[in-house]
Amino acid sequence: MRLRKFSILFFVILILFSLNFFQKDLKNTLFKVSTPVLEFLWQKGREISSFFRGLLKSKTLEKELEILELKNQELLAEIVKLQELKKENEILREALNIGLQEDFELILVKVIAKDLFEDSLLIDSGIKEGVSEGFPVITQQKVLLGKVSEVYEDFSKIALISNEEISFSAKIQKLVPSEVEGKEIKGVLKGKGNQRLSFELAPKEAEIEKEDLLVTDILGGIFPEGLLIGKVQEFEKLDIEPFQTATVVPFFDLKKIEKVFLIKKW
Repeated sequence: MRLRKFSILFFVILILFSLNFFQKDLKNTLFKVSTPVLEFLWQKGREISSFFRGLLKSKTLEKELEILELKNQELLAEIVKLQELKKENEILREALNIGLQEDFELILVKVIAKDLFEDSLLIDSGIKEGVSEGFPVITQQKVLLGKVSEVYEDFSKIALISNEEISFSAKIQKLVPSEVEGKEIKGVLKGKGNQRLSFELAPKEAEIEKEDLLVTDILGGIFPEGLLIGKVQEFEKLDIEPFQTATVVPFFDLKKIEKVFLIKKW
């Protein structure tokens, strides 16, 4: 019995000794077997880590791009504002050079819409800015555009002189070098729609010529005298009619009109 117990104890000790002796070889075998798995897991771990780092970096870049875009928009807004101020100063300077601000009390306004079918404009000023119906509307070059036809709290509508509802006294002013005051042919200017004008009721004996200059007349009191209107394009004189008519091309170009003056007093 004792011999048997001793044999079992000896066998256990021998196994433990053997395990300790071959520990390095066993570990080496385990490492060798597990290395591909460990490399795979390590690589995947790096890829996952890189993915999340890239995702975080992408979110950071996206946020930075949003901030840059907002700053860019702010700069663009400042540039536009400066350009508007520059343009406004140029308009005021030009108006001052031809004496507009000395002749009239003016309100500078911005055109925000153009209705070519109704021959009208919409401006960004209304009752709050002291705008009233009937105010004449001109450019900085002293060219007549029309008059204020409707007024709202913040906006106003302008009827162009080519509007079919508009008619007023006008005159052809011939600039003859030998005569300081020149010659005048009076009549009525009527809007015909689609930016077309007609000079009517001119005396039959009057000598109307192509390219003759038209300006506003004092009669009627609708507009100040001497505002530029346009030039005669063609005229018609019939023997059976007591008057003659001329087609007029306006001086203003709607495509280029952005800011205009309202004449508050004259």
